Amino acid sequence: MEGRRGFTGPCGWRELFADMPGCAHEWEMTNVTFGFVVFERCSHCQGVRTFFSLDENTSDEYRDGPCTYITVENAQSIRFDMRCRKCGVVEGFSDLMGLLYCTECMAECEVMQQQQQAAAEKTMLLVAFGYLPEAKAKPFPARRLDVLTDYFNQRRDVARSRVRIVPFHLIKSISHCRGEFIHDVKMLSPEAGETRKQLL
Repeated sequence: MEGRRGFTGPCGWRELFADMPGCAHEWEMTNVTFGFVVFERCSHCQGVRTFFSLDENTSDEYRDGPCTYITVENAQSIRFDMRCRKCGVVEGFSDLMGLLYCTECMAECEVMQQQQQAAAEKTMLLVAFGYLPEAKAKPFPARRLDVLTDYFNQRRDVARSRVRIVPFHLIKSISHCRGEFIHDVKMLSPEAGETRKQLL
């Protein structure tokens, strides 16, 4: 079971980041793997685990100490790294679970507050999520969020709008968040559904 939850894709947890001074990086996706993000919940403590899997059918119930986990949801996703096409440097993102579109569901949420401020600058916020529960103790460094921000803006007409990637730690009450995961990274303007469920 540990092997399943610890799956890290073709490049593992390795980061080949030896930045070339003076390079204005032009990022592209590399080491792309298509699969599923699986959400598991414990019936004992209601704790949530997430992991990346190549297999959609991961519904087996299993025990881990006092906890009993079962799959409650899975969604198509991709795993990737970023590579600069100019200097060849690679930044690993095997720990990125996905990007969340803020639907402004909680007035007290810092992401919503930042998004409303950013709207005046024609900037849309996307929230970078790591795999749970490990990501709660290991926030994404600002440098890696900047790589994602640069990647999306290099592919946009920034005179019309921009994207900024922020960490999910800004969401104080994740269990009540009704944001929407963007499972296709090209889909930067997802249409809002009529009914939104809580993330967890």
